[in-house]
Amino acid sequence: MTKAVVVGSGPNGLAAAITLAAAGVDVEVLEAAPEIGGGTRTSELTLPGLLHDECSGFHPLSVDTPFSRCFDLSRHGLRWRWPEVQYTHPLDGGRGAAALRSVEETAAGLGADGRAWRRVFGWLADRFDDITEDFLRPMLHVPAHPVKLARFGTLSLLPAAVLARLWSTPEARALFAGVAAHALRPFGSPVSSAIGVALGTAAHRYGWPVAEGGSSAIARACVDLLSEHGGRVTTGVTVTSLDELDSPDIVMLDVAPAAAARIVGDRLPSHVSRALTRYRHGPGVFKVDFAVQDGVPWRHEESRRAGTVHVGGSLEEIATAEREVNRGRMPERPFVLVGQQYVADPSRAAGGIVPVYAYAHVPNGWTGDATRMIEEQIERFAPGFRDRILARYVRSARQMEEHNPNYVGGDVVTGANDALQLVFRPRLTLNPYYLGVPGVYLCSASTPPGAGAHGMCGYNAARSALREL
Repeated sequence: MTKAVVVGSGPNGLAAAITLAAAGVDVEVLEAAPEIGGGTRTSELTLPGLLHDECSGFHPLSVDTPFSRCFDLSRHGLRWRWPEVQYTHPLDGGRGAAALRSVEETAAGLGADGRAWRRVFGWLADRFDDITEDFLRPMLHVPAHPVKLARFGTLSLLPAAVLARLWSTPEARALFAGVAAHALRPFGSPVSSAIGVALGTAAHRYGWPVAEGGSSAIARACVDLLSEHGGRVTTGVTVTSLDELDSPDIVMLDVAPAAAARIVGDRLPSHVSRALTRYRHGPGVFKVDFAVQDGVPWRHEESRRAGTVHVGGSLEEIATAEREVNRGRMPERPFVLVGQQYVADPSRAAGGIVPVYAYAHVPNGWTGDATRMIEEQIERFAPGFRDRILARYVRSARQMEEHNPNYVGGDVVTGANDALQLVFRPRLTLNPYYLGVPGVYLCSASTPPGAGAHGMCGYNAARSALREL
């Protein structure tokens, strides 16, 4: 019987394990941490009863994918919950903009810029199922829907600062800037629109849902499904070399590129080793989880009903902050992502006390303390916020890496600091998962389609391995 070992139990490692086990492979997952899940862990970080997602909180690119269509995680307890407002962007003076599931309702709220918003995202949202069929695969492939992919690609290749010129009002420009900032790329760089176009379109097609009970529900459902197919998971096991494994036929590495190079060692072809060890990680994040009495008092009313609130002011302010972070300098007013998962999933709160998730973009490996900056940015758009804080849990960029070694320097996007990497992940090749050693594959979020599309990196890598059997 074919045997496989998966190193790492993040969503991609688990998806790879499920895909292999369902095909009749004997699979064991080895996880270094004491608990499964990688970026999908959930804990009571501040006060008892408050459930905080430790990294990944919203899952717009996980609802309808080839992996989710093959494997029904709802049978194993996974339930998606949607906020009424998908994401918002508050501005000074109580102004702001909101993205709803409906393109028409979103456009109606943008006034003079509504038509341009509809022209970009309406066309894409209507065709996004076909686009993702290509978008969630490696870049080098024969597209199933070339015309649709070409339009998506044309917009994605533009610098975010250039695409933002389609809109003239501060509200619409800021709404796009907030979602584009998820790429952690300078707005003037090529391909910096890609994440914003993808996530913005996904908000209208799939919404930005959360997992009921916390993102750890995703990992639990995966492990249950894996067990159903005969697979197993062992925690507390750190793999440092292939020599520590019992000569499995397939090895799936749900680890960062440099870690994969260390594990495979001298067996790696030299050109693959160079690509993995030179992989450039992007900016990091500094995360603070808050226990807040009665929620964040946003001046912008729709932000109180939003799952995600992008905090940073105007497009110009965010562009400046992202440019500084990418140059290794910490801005005084960083871009801050605020997660209000409890809006969609009230089970995460305890009475009137709610969990609020916030992180700022910071230079990779930054050792400073951004707590004050994060609180001041939120307070700027929600006066009285600080008075409602009952407890905090702080995790710096370095601590993010300590908690999950895949987040090198706090880089939760796993390598967005280079345009070529962002597109081809981690190297230009027809099969970016295969490491040039028979049976050994990389399946982490540093491979296509990258962070955010939970499970698809592992699913693609496992299918690649199965084709080679």
